Amino acid sequence: MEILVCVKRVPDTAENEIEVKSDGTDIERDDLVYSVNEWDNYAVEEAIQIRDKVGGSVTVVTVGDEESEEVLRREMAMGADNGVLLSDSAFEGSDGKAIASILKAQAEAGNYDLILCGAQADDGAGQVGGMLAAMLDWPYASLVNHIEIIDDKKVKVGREIEGGNQELNEIELPCVLSIQTGINEPRYVGIRGIRKVASVDIPVKGASDLGIDPATVGEAGAKVKRLDYFVPELGEGAEILEGSMEEKIEKLIEMLKAKGGLK
Repeated sequence: MEILVCVKRVPDTAENEIEVKSDGTDIERDDLVYSVNEWDNYAVEEAIQIRDKVGGSVTVVTVGDEESEEVLRREMAMGADNGVLLSDSAFEGSDGKAIASILKAQAEAGNYDLILCGAQADDGAGQVGGMLAAMLDWPYASLVNHIEIIDDKKVKVGREIEGGNQELNEIELPCVLSIQTGINEPRYVGIRGIRKVASVDIPVKGASDLGIDPATVGEAGAKVKRLDYFVPELGEGAEILEGSMEEKIEKLIEMLKAKGGLK
């Protein structure tokens, strides 16, 4: 089975104090520590597990600048077979639809049976996976937390839906799936694995290589434009209850009664 996994280089929120620029155009990116998007890491692990069970190969792809190559190498050190960097100055400022169209071009250049994306990667909008599926005219499922390969034509997927319920569907291949965290436990990437892929050639493809009109991507083709970044104003602070557990429970009950929550 040939699997393509879409990954993205993002600021590591565990290692950074994220601040917004004073003019509201972006976050402060100087000296930020970057890593692979968390959801994408789960998608790569799932792809590797599927490959190990049924055979085939895993290719990781990202849209970004030359520094984005580091996340491809990390995922290859994790176990992915190949990496592809989609990089061009024309891609800068692309909105979700443009990113999906760039990934579509790469998908059509290969012969993939399955495409996996993180459930959220594109600034939290969770839109690229669905758009990519629509552009390819492939079946799509989001928030997938279970995958079972039935045969070379179908896959069974479990989805997390409203109310904490689970939904099972059979989907025909090829298809696009957006992966939810918790579907697996991503493996540790050691120094040996990183060294092993350090010199592996990673092809770089631009707009002309992919047959993309630069006017349809980047800022020139963006239909959605970011107007402002801002930190919401803080409301009144929360009240912290002190004391033993019994005392906290008693105070909480009194507060609920006072506010009409209990009678």
